[in-house]
Amino acid sequence: MPDAVPSAAPRKELSAPQKAMHKLGLVRDIDLALHLPLRYEDETRIVTLREARDGHVVQVEGTVTQQEISYRPRRQLLVTLDDGTDTCTLRFFSFYPAHQKTLAEGARVRVRGEVRGGFMGKTMMHPSFHAAGGELPDALTPVYPTSAQLPQAYLRKAVVSGLKRADLSETLPQPMLTSLQETLRGLRAPLLSLRQALEYLHHPGSDVSLAALEDRSHPAWQRLKAEELLAQQLSQLTAKRERDALRAPTLTTQAGGLHEQLLATLPFALTAAQRRVGEEIARDLARQVPMHRLLQGDVGSGKTVVAALAAAIAMDSGWQCALMAPTEILAEQHFAKLIGWLEPLLTPLGKRVAWLTGSQKKKQRTEMLALIASGEAALVVGTHAVIQDQVQFKNLALAIIDEQHRFGVAQRLALRSKMGGAELGAGEPHLLMMSATPIPRTLAMSYYADLDVSTIDELPPGRTPIVTKVVSDSRRHEVIERIHAQVTEGRQVYWVCPLIEESEAIDLSNATATHAELSQLLPGVLVGLLHSRMPVADKKAVMSLFSGGQMGELVSTTVIEVGVDVPNASLMVIEHAERFGLSQLHQLRGRVGRGAAASACVLMYVPNESGRLGEVARERLKAMAETNDGFEIARRDLEIRGPGEFLGARQSGAALLRFADLATDTHLLEWARTAAAEMLTRFPEAAERHVARWLGTKAEYLKA
Repeated sequence: MPDAVPSAAPRKELSAPQKAMHKLGLVRDIDLALHLPLRYEDETRIVTLREARDGHVVQVEGTVTQQEISYRPRRQLLVTLDDGTDTCTLRFFSFYPAHQKTLAEGARVRVRGEVRGGFMGKTMMHPSFHAAGGELPDALTPVYPTSAQLPQAYLRKAVVSGLKRADLSETLPQPMLTSLQETLRGLRAPLLSLRQALEYLHHPGSDVSLAALEDRSHPAWQRLKAEELLAQQLSQLTAKRERDALRAPTLTTQAGGLHEQLLATLPFALTAAQRRVGEEIARDLARQVPMHRLLQGDVGSGKTVVAALAAAIAMDSGWQCALMAPTEILAEQHFAKLIGWLEPLLTPLGKRVAWLTGSQKKKQRTEMLALIASGEAALVVGTHAVIQDQVQFKNLALAIIDEQHRFGVAQRLALRSKMGGAELGAGEPHLLMMSATPIPRTLAMSYYADLDVSTIDELPPGRTPIVTKVVSDSRRHEVIERIHAQVTEGRQVYWVCPLIEESEAIDLSNATATHAELSQLLPGVLVGLLHSRMPVADKKAVMSLFSGGQMGELVSTTVIEVGVDVPNASLMVIEHAERFGLSQLHQLRGRVGRGAAASACVLMYVPNESGRLGEVARERLKAMAETNDGFEIARRDLEIRGPGEFLGARQSGAALLRFADLATDTHLLEWARTAAAEMLTRFPEAAERHVARWLGTKAEYLKA
């Protein structure tokens, strides 16, 4: 397929627009054909100024009767245009000599912009313009997503030629076309070919409903969305089938082994959901095919113990297990729990639990690396340090990744490549990913189609419901009084400050100022401070005081979002709650309600200048107040924010859907799932062509 951008001679530099096109991923003709307009401008007709209504975008043609540069209230170019029915002032705050030349007095020009009526007559701010004359286009003018170095005119030309040259021949075999036609019939949409759909969307006629184009319900959009979803399903299914051809060690429970011993020594009974999920994982581990399972469960549903039982099965079979967590605090929480449960059972066998993080002293790290390489460390718990080059496992058979959306594709691939024991004939470790952010059904069907999903859908007994209150920052003093009452009763409190990466320094000073304020207002109470920039030893000391009950209140940034478990903490205050995502708010709320005491979460917001909250923030806080159910929270978060929040780093390489919307296109997703399975089996060559057209090299990433 010819390149969209002319290939440069060895020494010739690409022009700025060509570089910009490469940056936008517009390399192949098909990339240009699939680069769709953001919006359209109607330049097909000219309206008189007398007809132009306030707030409407119109195209008018007239003569410039006056041009001046005014300096009040700031430097601006003012041009008066007269079309014979009325006049209009064109106002430019940034302008060049070329503007003044084209808009000289007496020049006849065609101008397009939003008309505003007012006391001084009609005005247009920064309209587009060119010399009058020439035929009017017969289709809407596309406006494409672009960058500073890539003018619309250049991009429009490139798209037209790319669309002309691109191979848009049919990749869908007849059975898939027939089933798609039936699906679209339910939407009263005719089935267009891919070429018809793209040509229409790049150059829609002037009679089209702009609403149908903008809400993406037009038949041309339906065809594109169906094709995109099919490509995604095919690539996921291909990755799954390729993985199913790989081999992993078979891991089984041994009579009287670690798995049975751990079950017997746990100080609590497993819930029915934990038992069911544990059996699903055990069945996977007993197969020769590498497990690729996502274990999802709401905050506090008891995923760690299920992971420990899976680790016990691997160790029972004489293999090593690694557990990787995104932060040291979380890794340490896991380490403490797993040591408590497993160390007494491993010691008689001459085995240990090893601990590996970036902040370790060299001596301790060297000792841990030796334990891992020799196989004496049957279980390794740590952060990203687990996947560093110098870490050599003797025989890794099970990798567990907690909060999987915080890890990138490359990191997961690195952990899989740590498989030791080649002499034992094993190729791939089993992979268990855990998430406390429940994944909505449509997301599980699309981005996680290559995973088997296990769900813990009940909370352990004894967890108290959390009451959530939404209050304005103006009631801060009442909240502090409530904290005082809680601490007096012997309870503990979290106070969470937001941390926005772009302004980390400001936010850390906010956290420090809040810590100073609360220390002063709560005399006799030990108030701690925790943030990501603190030395690890200081973080550990603060967490140890809070976990031990000596510290009454902990002021923290979101480093406590996952995994921190202090049953005596019964109140959480989240400052600037309007700045947080819904899933993150739910994760934070899950740090309280872990003991028997009645627990509450206060979402404190700061209204904007008009005294109100933005619509999205209001929806989020409303959802938090209305439900504690993580699955309902996840569903609403998908509606409000789209899929990015759930995918996290998984999306590197596996591009988010550009055209389809999981909230509205479920019917097309259902079709794509069924069609992908049939197409891969019956028409593998067509499937390969389809994925290459839509995903190019990105399909490789989906194997992670």
